[in-house]
Amino acid sequence: MTVARTWAVALSGLRGDLVEVEADVSSQTPEFSIIGLPDKALGEAGRRVRNACTNRGLDLPKRRITVNLSPASLPKRGAGFDVAIAVAALATSVEMDATHVASTVHIGELGLDGRLRPVPGVLPAVAAAQRAGHTRVVVPTANAAEARLVDGVEVHAAACLAEVVRWHGGRTEAADLAPVTAPIADGTDDAPLDLADVVGQPEAVDALVVAAAGGHHLLMSGPPGAGKTMLARRLPGILPPLDDEAALSVASIRSLAGETVTRLSRIPPFESPHHGATAAALIGGGSGVVRPGAIARASEGVLFLDEGGEFPASVLDALRQPLESGMIQVHRSGVAATFPARFQLVIATNPCPCGLYGVPGAACECAPQAIRRYTRRLSGPLLDRIDIDVRLQRVSSARQEANARVVTTADARRQVDAARGRAARRWASTPWRRNADVPGTWLRGPAAPPPEVLRPLDVALRRGALTLRGYDRLLRVAWTVADISGHDQLELDDVGRALFLRQGASA
Repeated sequence: MTVARTWAVALSGLRGDLVEVEADVSSQTPEFSIIGLPDKALGEAGRRVRNACTNRGLDLPKRRITVNLSPASLPKRGAGFDVAIAVAALATSVEMDATHVASTVHIGELGLDGRLRPVPGVLPAVAAAQRAGHTRVVVPTANAAEARLVDGVEVHAAACLAEVVRWHGGRTEAADLAPVTAPIADGTDDAPLDLADVVGQPEAVDALVVAAAGGHHLLMSGPPGAGKTMLARRLPGILPPLDDEAALSVASIRSLAGETVTRLSRIPPFESPHHGATAAALIGGGSGVVRPGAIARASEGVLFLDEGGEFPASVLDALRQPLESGMIQVHRSGVAATFPARFQLVIATNPCPCGLYGVPGAACECAPQAIRRYTRRLSGPLLDRIDIDVRLQRVSSARQEANARVVTTADARRQVDAARGRAARRWASTPWRRNADVPGTWLRGPAAPPPEVLRPLDVALRRGALTLRGYDRLLRVAWTVADISGHDQLELDDVGRALFLRQGASA
């Protein structure tokens, strides 16, 4: 056989495209060339493949080997094509089951000793192969667990190239090698923090429950030590567990980011980038291969910006487009990738650089100009996309607050589940299930409450205190308040409570 074929996967964000790998041997000057828009890492695969084959006793023919990656117009990046290229090249001279080879997708990088090394993005790659109708894949042993998370696919985990050849019916006397291992997965995300740990701040806890029940974005401002970070870190624990689709999406993004994935976690992710993070770290990027940023890693969960006033304004404004569209598009020279960005934004900020402005009994030493510059980091367009604004004060008496009403994570989750169930039943005939997802045209149209209920919002809109976007967001919060209160219809008190939460009444 002079021409052999198999399959690989080219990833662009979470999207995977099947690539047919063709190898041809011709009687010309010995050379190993790869065509079909490979990047530098992929262009170097020829040397890795030839050495790996030689060290496994699988010598390639000493003739010209041309490997074509089709479709030729699709850019291919990374070392994940190595195994497919090696198998296709060997199939031109080694006796293997051609039909078996041509119906299998191969994913993995080759070491010079012939071992299969793990690569990022195996989970979305296997999912793409399954969607394209392929039911058999070969992956490195270190990636086997995440590959098997995709149903309906036969996964063959191999430690070295010789194992792959034998699996395809070829003969080789090469001894088996110990597999390359993956880093141990971090399992700390399975221990949600309890809301009962929060001392005091009952209004802030109630606002957190409203945010979780409706999927609303939240801004918390107050002095250091008021409990802003403590509250934000307990939000994932009161959110509903992820369904199968969301859990698979979260695991796929973690795989693309290079993390070890062994199972589907049902806990919503929590991302908290440092305030020194660049816009590229937030939205994603990279040289050649685009990696997901904090926005994509927080999808289906919470993106928490602690010390929000310390972030550069340009970084914060990068949030505006994904907050509206639910996705983030990353464009780099010659490459573009789209990632999901269905996150819940929580921002915590101090009232001034020193954090003491407006604190009873404390003296703020910040100049007025410094305070204005600090607060303007959160631009008007970004604040207009925030649903709930909570102002916190320091707890004045720990003993008194400890004896106050305590809300546990279990209690809050029951409230959230009941409210989300009520919202899902109300929007059952629509494509939406959360109040935060319902468009304003629907809230002001088919689902509009009586005019007297909307009067406070109409007055605020006429005064210029609200934009139309803010009007719609307040309506969504009001519906969530109604769901928590058990109201079937929106009432005036629900709208009043939404206004209270939006304008940041003192806690």
